[in-house]
Amino acid sequence: MPHRKPMLALALSALAVGCASSHETEASSPARTDASTRTAPDASATDTGVPDASSAAATAADERDPAAIAALSRMGAFLRGQEDFRVRSQTQTEEVLESGQRIRLSSTATLDVHRPDGLHANVVSNRRRREFFYDGETFTISAPRMGYYATVPAPATLGELNDFASERYGIELPLADLFLWGTERDDLSAITSAIDVGPSTLSGVETEHYAYRQPGLDWEIWIQTGDQPLPRMLSLITTDDDARPEHSAVYDWDLNPRHTPRTFAFTPTESSRRIAIADSMGTGAAE
Repeated sequence: MPHRKPMLALALSALAVGCASSHETEASSPARTDASTRTAPDASATDTGVPDASSAAATAADERDPAAIAALSRMGAFLRGQEDFRVRSQTQTEEVLESGQRIRLSSTATLDVHRPDGLHANVVSNRRRREFFYDGETFTISAPRMGYYATVPAPATLGELNDFASERYGIELPLADLFLWGTERDDLSAITSAIDVGPSTLSGVETEHYAYRQPGLDWEIWIQTGDQPLPRMLSLITTDDDARPEHSAVYDWDLNPRHTPRTFAFTPTESSRRIAIADSMGTGAAE
């Protein structure tokens, strides 16, 4: 389930990481309220449109349907069972200016994964580009447009990498929740309402549409039907922000990618410059 911490920024959180140091001079965002970088759906991604949920919501307010909860667990179990995959996301997030005007920003992310020890992520927006590399021994974050990168020793598995990057260096990995769905860290008890809205077709893929509520967050997810229960779209509204910013992500999956060791290895260019990133454990900067 989405966490209150903005791990489901689906790359937007990665775009804001501070590990590129003070050398970075890319464009800053306009003055705005503290809108989270969670994510919500782009209606253009559907072929038949999203079913009208008003009647379902009216009759099922604050209902916690066990089948809707079970759908999340089933999806999480399936994701954890995938050894190799590639997922592409198209994300839109609202920023609310101090004037109250809403600005919608877009980004794309491509994530290649080989369990237990391979990850490459490429995150692109009109503001920034970031790449992440992990090969079971080192973790690298690169800002190709800037020509900077930082590399640090890393733990042996992807399961450890997210906490390592977050707690030690303040870096949130793109699509990090994909590694947490259905685990003991996925606290389904925080969900106060869960309903099955009904079937929906997204870009030719048959899905089931679910809606959930939890403190500070209303969210919806479209899960592919059949024997591959993949998340196909995610929509979130931040309810504890008066501006109620909306965010969305649409996912495209490849469960049979052609990965090689080079997929997860970082090779700097001749003009690239290695920089240090601050280590919150108090051991100084790491390079």
